[in-house]
Amino acid sequence: MAIAGVFPGQGSQSIGMMNALAESFSIVKETFEEASECLDKDLWSMLAQGAEDLLNATENTQPIMLSAGIATWRVWQQQGGCSPVGMAGHSLGEYSALVASEKLDFIDALQLVSKRAQLMQSAVKSGEGAMAAILGLSDAEVVAVCQEVATEQLVVEAVNFNSPGQVVIAGHAAGIDQAIEVAKNAGAKRAIKLTVSVPSHCSLMKTAAEQLQTNLDATIFTMNDMPVIHNADVSHHHSADTIRIALRQQLSQAVRWVDSVNHLKTELGADKLVEFGPGKVLFGLNRRIDRKMTAVCITDAVSLDKALAFCQQ
Repeated sequence: MAIAGVFPGQGSQSIGMMNALAESFSIVKETFEEASECLDKDLWSMLAQGAEDLLNATENTQPIMLSAGIATWRVWQQQGGCSPVGMAGHSLGEYSALVASEKLDFIDALQLVSKRAQLMQSAVKSGEGAMAAILGLSDAEVVAVCQEVATEQLVVEAVNFNSPGQVVIAGHAAGIDQAIEVAKNAGAKRAIKLTVSVPSHCSLMKTAAEQLQTNLDATIFTMNDMPVIHNADVSHHHSADTIRIALRQQLSQAVRWVDSVNHLKTELGADKLVEFGPGKVLFGLNRRIDRKMTAVCITDAVSLDKALAFCQQ
């Protein structure tokens, strides 16, 4: 038995998502208190009882999801959970994986993702960018749809290769609207515009990525033997400088999640996945990527016990 640890990103958030785990383990709220003090905003209140528009604002969602992932990881450690053979995080979750692997300090990560969110939010004017999920087409078909619509002035790109038959596209709002119709005509089962405030992982984020480099250069990364698979190049990096490059690239390049999960299995030997964080998004994707890899998403004491049982197998 070998487990891989995976961490969800933006889009998995919901009001009250950490309440069940917090009722059983005090370290959950303690982690959010640490994060709230760092950023001078009450993240737990936003999460536990706040308004959805406040929770879904990028500048709040990113530190909240980072804190949720690390709080869950700390519960795992506190309860004697075994060490994964490797880790990966979907988009923002990559930062959670780096913290859990002890390559990046939690406080440093909070400051990085807070800046990342600000830069992403300011990179594209409100209403000018959009994202959509395309279901039922192959990766190549979705890429072809994007190429058909895109022009020099209109960015439309495939940005999240989440599972076979599920690809997210991003770019200018007008182009995404066109791509939705083209995808439907091409046989897509569904083409759904997502409720997001920024078009993540596309070339519209290049300026934000370049600006984030300054903050990445000022951040300390500690190297160790825990593999963390990065979204943009599906690689485990062995130096701080290459990690910085991977995090910069991730902001404006596609999330190759299918390849990342396959890498955890074929290259690192993982046969089970534990999702550290709420929402069950990665759990659901894994069922379409590789049903033979048993997965558990830790959301409460019961699911934690189920995940801990992996360590005894």
